[in-house]
Formats: sequence, structure tokens, C-alpha cells
Amino acid sequence: MFAQISTLAFVGIEARPVDVQVRLSAGKFNFAIVGLADKAVTESRERVRNALHAMGLGLPSKHITINLSPADLPKEGSHFDLAIALALMAAMGAISPDTIADYAAVGELSLDGMIRSVPGVLPAAIGANMLGKGLICPAANGSEAAWAGEEMRVLAPPHLLSLLNHFKGLQSLPRPVPNLARSTTPLLDLADIKGQEAAKRALEVAAAGGHNLLMVGPPGSGKTMLAQRLPSILPPLSPEEMLGVSMVQSLAGELIGGKLATERPFRSPHHSASMAALVGGGSRPRPGEISLAHLGVLFLDELPEFSANALDALRQPLEAGETVIARANHRIAYPCRFQLIAAMNPCKCGQASPGRTCRRGPRCAADYQARLSGPFLDRIDLNIEVPAVSATDLALPPPREGSADVRARVVAARARQEARFKSLGIAGVRINAHATGQVLDQIAMPSADGAALLRSAAQSLELSARGFHRVLRVARTLADLDDVDTVGRIHIAEALSYRGESLRQRQAA
Repeated sequence: MFAQISTLAFVGIEARPVDVQVRLSAGKFNFAIVGLADKAVTESRERVRNALHAMGLGLPSKHITINLSPADLPKEGSHFDLAIALALMAAMGAISPDTIADYAAVGELSLDGMIRSVPGVLPAAIGANMLGKGLICPAANGSEAAWAGEEMRVLAPPHLLSLLNHFKGLQSLPRPVPNLARSTTPLLDLADIKGQEAAKRALEVAAAGGHNLLMVGPPGSGKTMLAQRLPSILPPLSPEEMLGVSMVQSLAGELIGGKLATERPFRSPHHSASMAALVGGGSRPRPGEISLAHLGVLFLDELPEFSANALDALRQPLEAGETVIARANHRIAYPCRFQLIAAMNPCKCGQASPGRTCRRGPRCAADYQARLSGPFLDRIDLNIEVPAVSATDLALPPPREGSADVRARVVAARARQEARFKSLGIAGVRINAHATGQVLDQIAMPSADGAALLRSAAQSLELSARGFHRVLRVARTLADLDDVDTVGRIHIAEALSYRGESLRQRQAA
């Protein structure tokens, strides 16, 4: 007796088809699972056996072979339980093989037959839809699976028995309804910050063009407050972006109640985070913080306190927009198109700033800032100094302009960028921070006096090719905020002021 059903295995964010094949043959009782399965998959024997026993189905006294094909693809996770149980039930004659032929199945089984939620249902549903199949998944994950397509068949039973009754016509499982995660917590507002007008301007520029930002200032100057208010001025996620963010969160098991994310992620890992925690990986590879911040913000507070190896591991993802984890037998890629916002003190004790005296003198600042490599700093578009806030600033009334006013300008600037890239036929690019050098030649060539200033600054500041292009990207964003087509001298000058050459010079010294 033979039966099979489709399921999916995850390689990065990609869901690859897997056939679960079951054969019952004569011989001494044995339950074997083959096909490069990990520990969690091989343990499914006991979960499946007890789940079937809870429904009154005992395993036959035969040789049971479960093959997960293709055999050379690693199989990891407990989501293979449901597919194994269904294929086994079909081979035993409990259900007709035809009823499951047009479905793929993912889900973990409890010993009492309950179907528990598993990570990765959204990419699994999209993968099943591409195969032209429906999806059987846990009830807790039904909402996210329903987003894969309106016409796609989705069954989300809470228990294995309810699924069996559905196939026998004793009950009907309704199609789950797509749902969105609606946050009830209001976003922090820029109006809460008094003073720091220059820093607020840099934050607006960073939001408008998706640029990376580094803030350097003494403790208590408001660096963390500024970073926490960046989400309040970012534009909302488009439907396509919502799907991209939710797929990564689904793989990490962070979609609460199967509801798609509607807000840009804001991740703020502690500085003790390891390289694997930041970029992803581990014995069982999973998305890291940079992937969980995909299409959102990654905030690194106390930047020099992070491991130097962990920070340098961010250099390639910052450029490529994806992180690649290589193993001996497979290669995994996760998307990580994030916006880096970082904050640091000027020195270890935090006193190396105007009006204050560092106890160790210039050496304290030099040693502290030297923890950041030059190539890493070269990938940061905006580098600003955030001075300490005076008592006079704190006594002032709240600013008239809040996040809503700034967000309106940011949304307008991003709309101009998206329309420009669309008119040029450039796919996959929506903001200036992602424009390549060749594209910048088309959209960001400055006026004659602006070009002269840029050439002079490139020589005096010894800008690298990457630094040169990042100045052009920021200048293009500044022009978009001013609603002008031509990048002028004033835009080049302001973009150069954000290069933070004082920090680079102190580091070099």
C-alpha cells in the first residue's frame, strides 16, 4: 500500500516542494523516516503515532517507510508532522488518496491530535499556490495562509479529527479570512523632543531617502529618543512590502495570530548580540535581526560596544540588501533591505564633547572611535553630531511641528522618487538609497556650480567611490524634499556636511 502528499521545506525565505511518500509492506513492524531528516523530523514518529491513536487509529503491524523526496534536500522542523500523518492515513485506507492529492500540508501534531501552529506558513502557502495546490495548515496560521491568493483552497483545522470529518463530508471547514495586525499603541512623536533641530532635519532626510544615519553625542543628548521616533515619520508599507515583511516574520514565528504586519519593523538588539543573532545563521539557520528589520529600521545603540566582527559582517548586507549563509551542503539567503540607525558616545566616558572635559583626554575618544572600521563608516550616508541639550531648550514650549508634518514631506519626497524610478523603467528600486551608480548618473547629476563643489570636496576629503555616490544620493533626496528636479550647489553642500569628516579624521589620528 502506497500514498503520498506534498509539503514544503524552507531554504531561506524560499519554500521548496517535498513529496512525503508512505509505503506499507509486509514484515516485522518498523517505522522508518528517510530523506535527510533532522532530529525534529525523525521524532515525528512518536507524535504521529500518538495522534492517530487518540483518534482510535492504530498503526498496522507492517514495515512502514516514510520517504521525504528529494532525498538530498535537508528537512528541518516539526511542520512535516501533518503531511506524514495524512499520507499514512491514506496508505492505511482511513481517507482516500484522491482527497489529499491536490493539497500540500504543514503543521505540528500534539499527542492528542491537535494541530499546533508552525513558523513559515505564509511562504509555504505562496509556494503551494505556485504548485497549483491548496494548503492544509493549523487553524492558528489560517489567516496568514489566506493571503497567498483569493482563489487558493485553504483548510485550517484545529484538530486532525476535524480534518478527517471534513474529508468524509461530516463537517465543513470554512476558508480562513485574511487578517491584518492593527497596532493600538500610538507612535512616539517628534514634538516630544525640544531643541536638536539639526538632528531632526537629518532624521527627516534619512527617512525621505532611506539613508543610513549615525548620531554621535554625549549621554542624554536625545540620540535614542530621535531614533525611536523615526517610525512615526516613515511612510506606511505598501501591499507588496507588507507581504515581504510578513514572510520573514512568518519564518521567524513572529506573526501573532497569523495577522500580516502593517507597520515597518523597528529592531533594537542589545550590543551583546552575536554575529549569528545579527546576520542570521546558527546550527538551524534562521533569520537574524537584519532580516527581521527588512523594509524597516535596525537601531544599534552604543555602536562601538558591538563586536567588531559582528559590525563588519553588516557591510555586505548593507550594500546587497540580502544576507547569505553558506553551509557545506546548502546555501541560504534572507532579504535584509533595512535602514541602519546607529548612536554612540564620542568616547568611552561620554565626556569628549564641547563644554565638557574627558578624563583621559583625546586618547579616550580616539581609542573608542577606532572600534569602528573605515569601510563600515563609509557605508553610512549621514553622520551627525548631537550636542547636549541645554536647560534653556528644555524650558521652551513644545515644538509646533510634530511627526505628522514631517511625515507628509517624507511621503511626498518618496512619491517623487518612486515615480522617477518607474518612469525610467528601473524595477525593484523605490528610494534614492538603493539607486546604483549608473542610475545616479541619470537622476542626480548636479548643476555646474554643484558639480564644481563636489569635485573640490572629493579631492580635499579624499572621498572613496562609495562615498562619492552616497553624497549624490543624499543630495538627490534633499532636492526631492525641496521639490526641484535639479540637484543644486546648496544640496551638495548640505549632503557634504553630513559626511561626518570630523569623526573620520579623529579616528584616523
